[in-house]
Amino acid sequence: MKKKFILDLKVTEISKPHPRYVLIKLTDPDAQLPEMLPGQFAQLRIDGSKTTFLRRPISIHYVDYTSNEIWFLVQIVGDGTRALAELKVGDVLNVVLPLGNGFTLPKSKEEKVLLVGGGVGCAPLLYMGKVMAENGCRPTFLIGARTKSDLLQLDLFEQYGDVFVTTEDGSFGEKGFVTQHSLLQKEEKFQRISTCGPKPMMMAVARYAKSEAIACEVSLENKMACGVGACLCCVEDTQEGHKCVCTDGPVFPIEALKW
Repeated sequence: MKKKFILDLKVTEISKPHPRYVLIKLTDPDAQLPEMLPGQFAQLRIDGSKTTFLRRPISIHYVDYTSNEIWFLVQIVGDGTRALAELKVGDVLNVVLPLGNGFTLPKSKEEKVLLVGGGVGCAPLLYMGKVMAENGCRPTFLIGARTKSDLLQLDLFEQYGDVFVTTEDGSFGEKGFVTQHSLLQKEEKFQRISTCGPKPMMMAVARYAKSEAIACEVSLENKMACGVGACLCCVEDTQEGHKCVCTDGPVFPIEALKW
């Protein structure tokens, strides 16, 4: 079992890149942050809320070991995430990390990898791109959104790979869904796809990957409570029976799922 840490992290910066999202940057003032893999997540404790009693599972968005800083991109959808959005610089946030299994990293610098994200599902792909780039492998990002205003941090993704975009209304990039992008119609194919986002999008990406015999992993976002496999509320029915997304995932190869 991988070692987990319960840390009191200090907020170094907080911002709203979008009305529905908050970007929280944290540091450990007492020690170096532990090793974390792209695709893993953390459980964030919600303090001071009268309606939220469980931690919130949030994917690891970015880790900078030079500044000893970790980022979380949080979609504001309820009381718990609204409480996180009200944090201030200097506040302390109790975090359990790293949890779950991450994405498979390329075995060689020449491997062609496509990272497909939609909505807040793009969050773990930034750290994935960073780690890949540090290992000498330049990924390709394919990001989907409803409209131009929903696209976040494209400039950060561009630091680590080539970025392609679709919007459903055609306000930026190509019009349509990610699986309709012309990038996927080219003769030269990718060797691996990693994706995170709305389930219908991931299922469409999985169908494309299967049709092209491309290895593909998806990051599931089932509702969680404990994050350590005890409560069984995040169970996914897989080809090998019921699996806890928080411990056996959140990243699964598509052949393991009943999609």
